[in-house]
Amino acid sequence: MTTVVQTRRSRRAVATTGAHPGVRATFGASMTLAGRGLLKIRHNPARLFDVIALPVVSTAMFAGIFGGAIAGSVSSYLPQLIPGVLVQIAVTAAVGTGVQLCEDIDKGVFDRFRSLPIARVAPLIGALTADIVRYVVATVMAVSVGLAMGYRPHSWPGLLVGCALVVFTSFALSWVFAYLGVRMSSPAAVQGASMFVLMPMTFISNALVPTTNMPGWIKWLAEINPVSHLVTATRELANHGHAGIDIVWSTLGVVVIMAVMAPVTVRAFIRKG
Repeated sequence: MTTVVQTRRSRRAVATTGAHPGVRATFGASMTLAGRGLLKIRHNPARLFDVIALPVVSTAMFAGIFGGAIAGSVSSYLPQLIPGVLVQIAVTAAVGTGVQLCEDIDKGVFDRFRSLPIARVAPLIGALTADIVRYVVATVMAVSVGLAMGYRPHSWPGLLVGCALVVFTSFALSWVFAYLGVRMSSPAAVQGASMFVLMPMTFISNALVPTTNMPGWIKWLAEINPVSHLVTATRELANHGHAGIDIVWSTLGVVVIMAVMAPVTVRAFIRKG
Protein backbone atom coordinates (compact mmCIF):
# COMPACT_ATOMS: atom_id res chain seq x y z
CA MET A 1 0.00 0.00 0.00
CA THR A 2 2.81 2.37 0.90
CA THR A 3 4.53 1.62 -2.40
CA VAL A 4 1.34 2.37 -4.36
CA VAL A 5 0.86 5.70 -2.57
CA GLN A 6 4.48 6.68 -3.15
CA THR A 7 4.20 5.76 -6.83
CA ARG A 8 1.08 7.88 -7.24
CA ARG A 9 2.75 10.81 -5.50
CA SER A 10 5.80 10.40 -7.70
CA ARG A 11 3.67 10.45 -10.82
CA ARG A 12 1.84 13.56 -9.64
CA ALA A 13 5.16 15.25 -8.91
CA VAL A 14 6.46 14.35 -12.35
CA ALA A 15 3.35 15.70 -14.02
CA THR A 16 3.48 18.90 -12.01
CA THR A 17 7.16 19.47 -12.65
CA GLY A 18 6.76 18.79 -16.37
CA ALA A 19 3.76 21.08 -16.67
CA HIS A 20 5.03 24.10 -14.75
CA PRO A 21 8.84 24.18 -14.75
CA GLY A 22 10.89 27.29 -14.28
CA VAL A 23 12.72 29.01 -17.10
CA ARG A 24 16.07 27.80 -15.82
CA ALA A 25 14.86 24.20 -15.58
CA THR A 26 13.35 24.39 -19.06
CA PHE A 27 16.58 25.76 -20.50
CA GLY A 28 18.65 23.07 -18.78
CA ALA A 29 16.40 20.25 -19.99
CA SER A 30 16.37 21.68 -23.51
CA MET A 31 20.17 21.83 -23.64
CA THR A 32 20.43 18.29 -22.28
CA LEU A 33 18.13 17.02 -25.00
CA ALA A 34 20.04 19.07 -27.56
CA GLY A 35 23.14 17.19 -26.44
CA ARG A 36 21.22 13.97 -27.00
CA GLY A 37 20.46 15.16 -30.52
CA LEU A 38 24.15 15.79 -31.16
CA LEU A 39 24.94 12.26 -30.00
CA LYS A 40 22.42 10.94 -32.52
CA ILE A 41 24.24 12.82 -35.26
CA ARG A 42 27.55 11.46 -34.01
CA HIS A 43 26.27 7.89 -34.08
CA ASN A 44 24.57 8.40 -37.44
CA PRO A 45 26.76 10.76 -39.53
CA ALA A 46 24.58 10.03 -42.57
CA ARG A 47 22.25 12.75 -41.24
CA LEU A 48 24.89 15.24 -42.38
CA PHE A 49 25.16 13.81 -45.89
CA ASP A 50 22.88 16.39 -47.49
CA VAL A 51 24.62 19.39 -45.93
CA ILE A 52 28.03 18.01 -46.93
CA ALA A 53 27.33 16.76 -50.45
CA LEU A 54 24.85 19.40 -51.64
CA PRO A 55 27.22 22.40 -51.35
CA VAL A 56 29.85 20.55 -53.41
CA VAL A 57 27.43 19.51 -56.15
CA SER A 58 25.51 22.80 -56.27
CA THR A 59 28.55 25.07 -56.34
CA ALA A 60 30.35 23.08 -59.03
CA MET A 61 27.20 22.71 -61.14
CA PHE A 62 26.02 26.32 -60.98
CA ALA A 63 29.53 27.67 -61.51
CA GLY A 64 29.93 25.55 -64.63
CA ILE A 65 26.48 26.37 -66.02
CA PHE A 66 26.17 30.08 -65.24
CA GLY A 67 29.76 31.26 -64.77
CA GLY A 68 30.68 31.97 -68.37
CA ALA A 69 27.22 33.18 -69.39
CA ILE A 70 26.74 35.67 -66.56
CA ALA A 71 30.21 36.89 -65.57
CA GLY A 72 32.42 35.75 -68.45
CA SER A 73 34.33 33.24 -66.34
CA VAL A 74 33.89 31.01 -63.31
CA SER A 75 36.35 33.03 -61.21
CA SER A 76 34.45 36.26 -61.90
CA TYR A 77 31.15 34.59 -61.05
CA LEU A 78 32.22 33.16 -57.69
CA PRO A 79 31.78 36.42 -55.67
CA GLN A 80 28.15 36.42 -56.77
CA LEU A 81 27.60 32.66 -56.59
CA ILE A 82 29.10 31.70 -53.22
CA PRO A 83 26.89 33.95 -51.04
CA GLY A 84 23.87 32.82 -53.07
CA VAL A 85 24.65 29.11 -52.71
CA LEU A 86 25.49 29.68 -49.05
CA VAL A 87 22.00 31.03 -48.42
CA GLN A 88 20.29 28.38 -50.57
CA ILE A 89 21.99 25.42 -48.92
CA ALA A 90 21.62 26.61 -45.33
CA VAL A 91 17.96 27.59 -45.75
CA THR A 92 17.14 24.30 -47.48
CA ALA A 93 18.86 22.38 -44.66
CA ALA A 94 16.19 23.68 -42.27
CA VAL A 95 13.64 21.48 -44.06
CA GLY A 96 15.33 18.43 -42.58
CA THR A 97 14.39 19.62 -39.11
CA GLY A 98 10.68 19.39 -39.85
CA VAL A 99 11.03 16.03 -41.60
CA GLN A 100 13.03 14.50 -38.74
CA LEU A 101 10.61 15.92 -36.17
CA CYS A 102 7.66 14.33 -37.95
CA GLU A 103 9.50 10.99 -38.10
CA ASP A 104 10.28 11.12 -34.38
CA ILE A 105 6.65 11.92 -33.55
CA ASP A 106 5.45 9.00 -35.68
CA LYS A 107 7.89 6.65 -33.95
CA GLY A 108 6.75 7.78 -30.50
CA VAL A 109 10.14 9.21 -29.56
CA PHE A 110 8.63 12.23 -27.83
CA ASP A 111 6.09 10.12 -25.96
CA ARG A 112 8.96 8.69 -23.93
CA PHE A 113 9.83 12.13 -22.61
CA ARG A 114 6.35 12.87 -21.26
CA SER A 115 6.89 10.77 -18.14
CA LEU A 116 10.05 12.69 -17.27
CA PRO A 117 10.04 15.69 -14.88
CA ILE A 118 10.83 18.17 -17.64
CA ALA A 119 8.94 20.84 -19.53
CA ARG A 120 6.81 19.40 -22.30
CA VAL A 121 8.39 21.84 -24.74
CA ALA A 122 11.98 20.87 -23.87
CA PRO A 123 12.21 18.00 -26.41
CA LEU A 124 11.10 20.34 -29.19
CA ILE A 125 13.55 23.09 -28.28
CA GLY A 126 16.32 20.54 -27.84
CA ALA A 127 15.73 19.01 -31.27
CA LEU A 128 15.74 22.39 -33.02
CA THR A 129 18.82 23.55 -31.14
CA ALA A 130 20.77 20.39 -32.03
CA ASP A 131 20.06 20.95 -35.72
CA ILE A 132 21.98 24.22 -35.63
CA VAL A 133 25.01 21.98 -36.16
CA ARG A 134 23.59 21.02 -39.56
CA TYR A 135 23.27 24.66 -40.58
CA VAL A 136 26.82 25.40 -39.46
CA VAL A 137 28.15 22.41 -41.42
CA ALA A 138 26.21 23.51 -44.52
CA THR A 139 27.61 27.03 -44.20
CA VAL A 140 31.19 25.84 -43.68
CA MET A 141 30.97 23.45 -46.63
CA ALA A 142 29.58 26.10 -48.99
CA VAL A 143 32.35 28.55 -48.08
CA SER A 144 35.04 25.84 -48.20
CA VAL A 145 34.03 24.72 -51.68
CA GLY A 146 34.07 28.33 -52.83
CA LEU A 147 37.55 28.88 -51.42
CA ALA A 148 38.76 25.68 -53.10
CA MET A 149 37.44 26.97 -56.43
CA GLY A 150 39.24 30.30 -56.02
CA TYR A 151 36.76 32.54 -54.22
CA ARG A 152 38.37 35.14 -51.96
CA PRO A 153 36.13 37.41 -49.86
CA HIS A 154 37.12 41.05 -49.60
CA SER A 155 36.25 41.08 -45.89
CA TRP A 156 36.73 37.98 -43.74
CA PRO A 157 34.96 39.55 -40.74
CA GLY A 158 32.12 40.49 -43.06
CA LEU A 159 31.94 36.91 -44.32
CA LEU A 160 31.76 35.60 -40.75
CA VAL A 161 28.94 38.01 -39.92
CA GLY A 162 27.13 36.97 -43.09
CA CYS A 163 27.51 33.29 -42.20
CA ALA A 164 26.17 33.96 -38.70
CA LEU A 165 23.17 35.76 -40.19
CA VAL A 166 22.51 32.81 -42.52
CA VAL A 167 22.67 30.30 -39.65
CA PHE A 168 20.39 32.51 -37.55
CA THR A 169 17.92 32.67 -40.44
CA SER A 170 18.01 28.90 -40.89
CA PHE A 171 17.23 28.42 -37.19
CA ALA A 172 14.29 30.82 -37.47
CA LEU A 173 12.95 28.98 -40.52
CA SER A 174 13.33 25.67 -38.71
CA TRP A 175 10.42 26.76 -36.50
CA VAL A 176 8.26 27.05 -39.62
CA PHE A 177 9.21 23.57 -40.81
CA ALA A 178 8.89 22.21 -37.27
CA TYR A 179 5.30 23.45 -37.28
CA LEU A 180 4.72 21.53 -40.51
CA GLY A 181 6.37 18.51 -38.91
CA VAL A 182 3.97 18.68 -35.98
CA ARG A 183 0.84 19.33 -38.00
CA MET A 184 1.30 17.08 -41.03
CA SER A 185 0.67 13.35 -41.08
CA SER A 186 3.86 12.02 -42.67
CA PRO A 187 7.50 13.01 -43.30
CA ALA A 188 6.87 12.81 -47.05
CA ALA A 189 4.08 15.38 -46.73
CA VAL A 190 6.39 17.69 -44.76
CA GLN A 191 9.10 17.32 -47.39
CA GLY A 192 6.69 18.03 -50.24
CA ALA A 193 5.05 21.05 -48.61
CA SER A 194 8.40 22.51 -47.57
CA MET A 195 9.97 22.22 -51.01
CA PHE A 196 6.81 23.64 -52.59
CA VAL A 197 7.48 26.81 -50.60
CA LEU A 198 11.27 26.83 -50.78
CA MET A 199 11.81 26.12 -54.48
CA PRO A 200 10.21 29.36 -55.70
CA MET A 201 11.72 31.34 -52.82
CA THR A 202 15.28 30.21 -53.53
CA PHE A 203 15.17 30.26 -57.33
CA ILE A 204 13.00 33.36 -57.89
CA SER A 205 15.68 35.46 -56.26
CA ASN A 206 19.06 37.01 -56.97
CA ALA A 207 20.91 34.03 -55.49
CA LEU A 208 22.17 32.67 -58.81
CA VAL A 209 21.47 35.33 -61.44
CA PRO A 210 20.97 39.11 -61.41
CA THR A 211 17.39 40.31 -61.45
CA THR A 212 18.03 42.98 -64.11
CA ASN A 213 17.11 40.79 -67.11
CA MET A 214 14.18 38.98 -65.52
CA PRO A 215 10.65 39.51 -66.91
CA GLY A 216 8.72 42.28 -65.15
CA TRP A 217 6.57 40.33 -62.70
CA ILE A 218 9.29 37.79 -61.91
CA LYS A 219 11.75 40.62 -61.32
CA TRP A 220 9.28 42.24 -58.92
CA LEU A 221 8.85 38.98 -57.01
CA ALA A 222 12.61 38.44 -56.88
CA GLU A 223 13.27 41.93 -55.55
CA ILE A 224 10.75 41.64 -52.70
CA ASN A 225 11.78 38.06 -51.92
CA PRO A 226 13.26 37.82 -48.39
CA VAL A 227 15.87 35.39 -49.76
CA SER A 228 17.11 38.13 -52.11
CA HIS A 229 17.54 40.51 -49.18
CA LEU A 230 19.50 37.87 -47.28
CA VAL A 231 21.70 37.10 -50.29
CA THR A 232 22.37 40.79 -50.92
CA ALA A 233 23.22 41.35 -47.26
CA THR A 234 25.65 38.41 -47.31
CA ARG A 235 27.26 39.58 -50.56
CA GLU A 236 27.75 43.11 -49.27
CA LEU A 237 29.28 41.85 -46.04
CA ALA A 238 31.62 39.34 -47.68
CA ASN A 239 32.56 41.16 -50.88
CA HIS A 240 32.61 44.76 -49.66
CA GLY A 241 32.68 44.63 -45.86
CA HIS A 242 29.59 46.81 -45.94
CA ALA A 243 26.41 46.41 -43.88
CA GLY A 244 23.61 47.92 -45.95
CA ILE A 245 19.87 48.19 -45.49
CA ASP A 246 19.39 44.56 -46.55
CA ILE A 247 20.99 43.29 -43.36
CA VAL A 248 18.42 45.33 -41.43
CA TRP A 249 15.53 43.83 -43.40
CA SER A 250 16.98 40.33 -43.07
CA THR A 251 17.46 40.64 -39.32
CA LEU A 252 13.99 42.12 -38.89
CA GLY A 253 12.52 39.25 -40.91
CA VAL A 254 14.25 36.69 -38.72
CA VAL A 255 12.96 38.34 -35.55
CA VAL A 256 9.40 38.44 -36.91
CA ILE A 257 9.52 34.77 -37.93
CA MET A 258 10.77 33.76 -34.50
CA ALA A 259 8.23 35.94 -32.69
CA VAL A 260 5.33 34.47 -34.66
CA MET A 261 6.31 30.86 -35.34
CA ALA A 262 8.01 29.89 -32.06
CA PRO A 263 4.88 30.25 -29.88
CA VAL A 264 2.63 28.84 -32.62
CA THR A 265 4.85 25.77 -33.01
CA VAL A 266 5.16 25.27 -29.26
CA ARG A 267 1.39 25.41 -28.86
CA ALA A 268 0.87 22.93 -31.70
CA PHE A 269 3.50 20.59 -30.25
CA ILE A 270 1.92 20.60 -26.79
CA ARG A 271 -1.56 20.01 -28.22
CA LYS A 272 -0.18 17.16 -30.31
CA GLY A 273 0.56 15.32 -27.10
